[in-house]
Amino acid sequence: MKKYAIAGLLVWMPLAITIWVLLWLLGLMDGVFMWLLTLSQAVLPAGLDSLIEQLRHVPGLGVLVMLVLMLLTGVFVTNIFGQWWVRQWDALMGRIPIVKSIYSSVKQVSDTLFSSNGNAFREAVLVQYPHAGSWTIAFVTGKPSGEVARHLQSEHVSLYVPTTPNPTSGFFLMMPRTSVRPLSMSVDEALKYIISMGVVAPPASASARPEGADPNPVG
Repeated sequence: MKKYAIAGLLVWMPLAITIWVLLWLLGLMDGVFMWLLTLSQAVLPAGLDSLIEQLRHVPGLGVLVMLVLMLLTGVFVTNIFGQWWVRQWDALMGRIPIVKSIYSSVKQVSDTLFSSNGNAFREAVLVQYPHAGSWTIAFVTGKPSGEVARHLQSEHVSLYVPTTPNPTSGFFLMMPRTSVRPLSMSVDEALKYIISMGVVAPPASASARPEGADPNPVG
């Protein structure tokens, strides 16, 4: 019975977690839509209250509106006027105390992770962490720069060491380039390996570096 129960759990668990994540995302978008409707009630004429209340009960409308809004926003900010508007908005947010620290930090991280020319997670590598003789997988995010780089005597690389099984939290390290061992597995394969706690190993073809490849391509 235990064997069959575990086998059934392994079938349903990925589906259940996938549905849970999708429902969370849909609920988040629907919540933002409801907040926009509440805000509109405060600025629109009172005669439109009944229409706004009807919109609250239309299933799926919040998700559809938010998707269209994100699409239109993307179209807007990709032209010259939209880019100017975004710069003005960033400048405004940068003048607000407390808000500017949070907004600028989140914006820098999101721009690095999601922009088409970002350098985040460019390569999976093997490093000794948290002590010598203990190895883990990390991701190269770039090289130290500015004041930090001036204090480092040798060439270093910036690394992100994710935690298991939740890779969204982790540790930021700066290690000598000579202490990093490049891996031939892709970033996606490395993430699966980390999330599964080593159970889902990359295919053998990705584990062997092609003959003649650079043994240390980091950076």
